[in-house]
Amino acid sequence: MALPRVIIQFENGNLRQTVPSPDGVGGIVCTGVAVAGKFNLATAYSIRRFEDLETLGITADNNPEIFKIVSEFYTEAAINVELWIMGLADTVKLSDMADQAQEYGKKLINAANGRLRWIAFSRKPAAGYTPTITDGLDGDVYTAMTNAQALCEWATNTKYAPLFAIIEGAGFSGTAADLEAINTGTDNRVAVLIGDTVADSDKAAVGLVCGRIAANPVQRNIGRVKDGTIAAAALYIGALTVDASDFESIHDKGFITFRTIVGRSGYYFSDDNLATVVSDDYNHITARRTVDKAYRLAYDTMINELLDEVPVNADYTLQDGFIKTWQGNILSAISQQMTANGELSADLQNGDRGVQVIIDPNQNVASSGKIMVRVRVRPFGYARYIDVYLGFQAVPV
Repeated sequence: MALPRVIIQFENGNLRQTVPSPDGVGGIVCTGVAVAGKFNLATAYSIRRFEDLETLGITADNNPEIFKIVSEFYTEAAINVELWIMGLADTVKLSDMADQAQEYGKKLINAANGRLRWIAFSRKPAAGYTPTITDGLDGDVYTAMTNAQALCEWATNTKYAPLFAIIEGAGFSGTAADLEAINTGTDNRVAVLIGDTVADSDKAAVGLVCGRIAANPVQRNIGRVKDGTIAAAALYIGALTVDASDFESIHDKGFITFRTIVGRSGYYFSDDNLATVVSDDYNHITARRTVDKAYRLAYDTMINELLDEVPVNADYTLQDGFIKTWQGNILSAISQQMTANGELSADLQNGDRGVQVIIDPNQNVASSGKIMVRVRVRPFGYARYIDVYLGFQAVPV
């Protein structure tokens, strides 16, 4: 019999440090002030932890907006999460930040060399700025949405680097009824956040939502209750605390905001809406992130085949072995980096990897030089509405 003893085991995983993942990489364009010799405006910088702001000379005194956003980002995201930031003068509007012609958001995307999966825009105007309130928000927000959608489409179609945008719901009037419903539009690469860690703010806590996105795998909803409460001591929607506000109506109009849950303390994200109609396949951030990751993997696989020889049959249709090779390459890339990580709804026990690759053999590539490939991935469903019917057991007859 062994001697009586005490064993102390080292636990691991409690410090929320993560293996760096490109899926969480994003950028924030916001109001800032230059710091001589360390931080220049309209310049892209990459950091991996809140403390990296010291290297850039950024403090709560000289750059309160950047300091707040980055601080809130890293309270939600684990350390060692790559974040790109760009500061701009307080004269630069949200719509200009997202405008391709102005080069700000575009410059950040190019500096990150296509690594950004999301980009956020936040502005603190100069003192004395009076917004023109339109449909419950600073009217510039709606222009910024249009510009951000175009910017993200440019990155997708030109850089082959799909991403989506988060815009703060600046100048919120405080009344949900004033808001225009943005879930009637087509901006399926744009989300708008309403609510802040500061009461009666004309801004929004974009750092919190971006941090939660960066910390989550692509299929994970930012409002998932199992992930716990938002890392904020207090949250407000306009002048009201979240529990006293009409967050349900704000959510119903397609915005992301904060909510409380009966029986639970703390705050949660309402959902992950994008500014598009409910019938759009990409009407939530989870759907957008999932399909964007599949896009990048399919592109990376297929670009390797560009201008390669294609064996054909006597009638110039595609050979079966060639089709199987291409299908296998795409299936392998997506299943290894998505299915294996639980990011697609699959049934591995039955050989279903949640991915389909379809190539019609009756394509005459010799004449057209074109091969059409259809790739379909299966996303998860989400328990947004749960109905439980409760009653007494029936009395035996």
